[in-house]
Amino acid sequence: MQLRLMRDAKGIPNVAFSRYYAYSGVAAFESLAAGTDWGESIHGKWNGISGLPIIETSKKYYWPASANTALAEMNRNIFINASTIDKAAIDSLENALNTSFSSEDPGMITTSNSFGKAVADAVFAWSETDGYKHASDAYTPPAGPGLWVPTPPALAAASTPYWGNNRPIVAGSIDNTQPGPPITYSESPKSPFFLMVQEVYNASQTLTPDQTAMAIFWRDIPGVSSPGHWLSILQQVLKQTNSRLDKAAFAYAVTGATLSDACISCWQTKYHDNQVRPITYIRNVMGYTTWTSLLTTPAHPEYSSAHAVLSAATADAFAAVFGNIGSFTDHTYDYLSFAPRTFSSFRAIGLDAGNSRLYAGIHYQPSIDTGLIQGRKVAANIFRRIGLH
Repeated sequence: MQLRLMRDAKGIPNVAFSRYYAYSGVAAFESLAAGTDWGESIHGKWNGISGLPIIETSKKYYWPASANTALAEMNRNIFINASTIDKAAIDSLENALNTSFSSEDPGMITTSNSFGKAVADAVFAWSETDGYKHASDAYTPPAGPGLWVPTPPALAAASTPYWGNNRPIVAGSIDNTQPGPPITYSESPKSPFFLMVQEVYNASQTLTPDQTAMAIFWRDIPGVSSPGHWLSILQQVLKQTNSRLDKAAFAYAVTGATLSDACISCWQTKYHDNQVRPITYIRNVMGYTTWTSLLTTPAHPEYSSAHAVLSAATADAFAAVFGNIGSFTDHTYDYLSFAPRTFSSFRAIGLDAGNSRLYAGIHYQPSIDTGLIQGRKVAANIFRRIGLH
């Protein structure tokens, strides 16, 4: 349902879907944490959350019903601008699942539904204080050689310039994750900077069918968004591993938290260094004035690559939760008739997503390589703090 809502959403920046993934996962987990053996060990690790309800020991709970209502309530709270049809679908799914619990005690289901709703309301209230409302405040980018400027064709203003100020889901997750400065700007044809850009241009002139397919597969817009793509992968992995509800909710929470916090770290880097995008340099410095990238360049600075950061972080989170599950085939875009892609490991998925941006013509390889390291650091921080490393 959430993937459907993401696909149908209008006017939401790609990075913003990271919050939806993360907070919905936290709500799912907290709606049933009291029914697990390890819930209390994770319960206090969310950064600054308060107001979570406490179960009544005199009552019995049916955790699937609690999770069902928690997720339905999160979808209602988050996707307030969903179409009438989609809003009805949220209600319909919740009702259908509750009906499937009809063999259970009705009073227990009612208690569980109420608890799930209370959890979702507390998580949503917490989410509203993370700073995202100021992510698109007025911003004037710095000007000068080598610095980001709006890119064609839309020449759109900088997107979500203050996203890096958002509160992380897990305290300490982005500590010591900022990379060093990017390669020093130069317009000399023999400079490392020029050669770095030339690699992007050369790749665009010799794209193979697989490289093109790789770039298109990880475009993610239109589609389910970059965070939504990883949510789709999670759904597939849960099925492949036959994961129980408690592990599914835990995986949903920690992979979402890792992805969301990785985006915060990345946006701090982007708007600190404000590095120029390939299309600007290729046209204005190299002189290929009509050159265009395979995919449209997003409206934010170059360094580091967001796809690389969020994908490397989430891939490592998947590995920490699920271990080595062997081969995995991603069918996210079967509905668009894209060929599925098969990977030997979770880390290989992250690497594929990151490197796709070179072939897309929208990132330099060093931005990708730096982003992969940055994302893995975020994941390592989170799993140290929640006790899984």
